[in-house]
Amino acid sequence: MKLEVVVVPVSDVDRARDFYTRLGWRLDADLATDEKFRVVQVTPPGSPASVIFGSSVTDQAPGSAQGLHLIVSDINAAHDELKRLGAEPSEVFHDEGGVFHHAGTEARVPGPHPQRNSYGSFLSFSDPDGNGWVLQEITTRLPGRLDTEATTFSSVGDLADALRRAAAAEGGAAGTANDQDWPERYARFLAGEQAGTELPA
Repeated sequence: MKLEVVVVPVSDVDRARDFYTRLGWRLDADLATDEKFRVVQVTPPGSPASVIFGSSVTDQAPGSAQGLHLIVSDINAAHDELKRLGAEPSEVFHDEGGVFHHAGTEARVPGPHPQRNSYGSFLSFSDPDGNGWVLQEITTRLPGRLDTEATTFSSVGDLADALRRAAAAEGGAAGTANDQDWPERYARFLAGEQAGTELPA
C-alpha cells in the first residue's frame, strides 16, 4: 500500500490553487461536475503523493489539517525558497528533545540540529486557510525506510552524484566496451544506498 493523496480542507479553492502552484507544485487536475463539486489536485516537486482540495471533497473545517510533512535535503535552502515564493516560513528549528518535534511551537529551539543530524531539523509554514505544513531535513535514510523497488532521485544532480559514488566504490573502472554489466551493478549500488542495505562489494 502506498500513500497516494492527502485531502486538505480549504475555504477558497482558487486562492488555495494559486498558493500551492505559486510554490511550484504541479497542477494535476482541476475538475468540476457542477457548481457544488470541484476537485483540484497538486503535487509537491519530487513527491509520489499528491494533495487534493476543492468544494465538497471533505467535511473537515478549513485550516484543520496540521502536521503535514514535506521532506527536503537542505532545510536552509528550502527556507530561502519558500520565503522567496511568499509562503512566510518559520525560522529553521530543532526540537529540544531531539527525537521529533512537539505539536505547535512548543519546545522549538532556534536553528538546525546542532550536529545537523538527518531527521533533526525543521521549519513550518501555513497555507492561506491555516493548514499547517512542516518541512523536515533528511539527508540519510535509516535502514528499511525505502522501498528498493521504487528507488528515486529528486534531481538529475542527485542521480549524477549517486552514479559518481557508485563509480568510486568500484575504482572508476566501469563503463568500458568490455564491461557490459556495469548498469546492473550500479543499479544495485544505488538501490542499496537509498534503502540503507549492505552495498555490493
